[in-house]
Amino acid sequence: MATKNEIVRLGVDTYKNRVVGNFSKNESLEALRQAFIDLNGGSTKLDYKALRRNGVEMFEIIEEILEKTVLEGLSDDNFFTNFVEYRNIALGDQNSFYVPDNTMLVVSEIADGTTSIRRQRLDVGTNVSITTSWKGIKIYEHLSRLLSGRVDFNQLIDALEKAFKQKINDDTYTAFTGAFTSLPSGFSVSGSFDEDSLLTLCEHIEAATGQTPVISGTRAALRKVNTAVVANSAKEDVYAMGYYGQFNGIPMVRIKQVHTVGTYTFKLSENDLYVTAGDAKPVKFVTEGEARILSGDAMSNVDLTQDYFFANRYGTGVVITDLFGKYQISA
Repeated sequence: MATKNEIVRLGVDTYKNRVVGNFSKNESLEALRQAFIDLNGGSTKLDYKALRRNGVEMFEIIEEILEKTVLEGLSDDNFFTNFVEYRNIALGDQNSFYVPDNTMLVVSEIADGTTSIRRQRLDVGTNVSITTSWKGIKIYEHLSRLLSGRVDFNQLIDALEKAFKQKINDDTYTAFTGAFTSLPSGFSVSGSFDEDSLLTLCEHIEAATGQTPVISGTRAALRKVNTAVVANSAKEDVYAMGYYGQFNGIPMVRIKQVHTVGTYTFKLSENDLYVTAGDAKPVKFVTEGEARILSGDAMSNVDLTQDYFFANRYGTGVVITDLFGKYQISA
């Protein structure tokens, strides 16, 4: 019988459409189903006694597969890559992000032979914690259908992954857009698109941070950026991506649009451009402890279905270390 780690690896590779040994995808799904049947004592029937006897190990395997497909897969998203710092900590470990002091030291003009000038001190900075809480979802029946061959394992993982990713995206995008609500004068611009205004905002960001700025937004927002000088390569960018890859030498990066949870309403404005600089990622995403899968009591449900509860403890927040800007383009 396959080991626990082998089953987890098989589940992750199958879900991600990787070639598993000499298996085809269908053969991989069947091998995975057979591994769970072996864990269930060789039976495709998952009744109360079997669940009590074999359920713990099966749930542990599903927990590990979900952690690797749902949470570890977040880093593949360009929004997370550019704007979100992700940490996974053990339950009870220190949850803290360090914010360095940004005090600007002033160099004074002095006469030869004197050192009598006002002393200046860099602060030690601050530490910010991200509040976490449990988020969960409850499903039923799927494990029984998996063992009997009426549903493949990818359907179970895919349903849970989509639900959790949509919730995590909703939370992190809310934190990201909220970071741009209180900006200093000159770092928040609104009105009809004007090339000089956007360029001035980018110059402010570069002057404040010492870093090359990056303009980000949805595809619809980025395509509203025009420039007086358009090279042939820029036209090719529009053909290939829908927007210019650069604006006056400043990179432009698309943020993938998402829906607000439970609706078909776009989460991000199609009119907002975000200007950031440096490697610091303003949104912090923290998971605490391990995922949990709990089985319900089928005898307590009037339809005798088996419940499965999946939950993870995480939190999102914003930690500002560098100035950034926002350009809200009016119609």
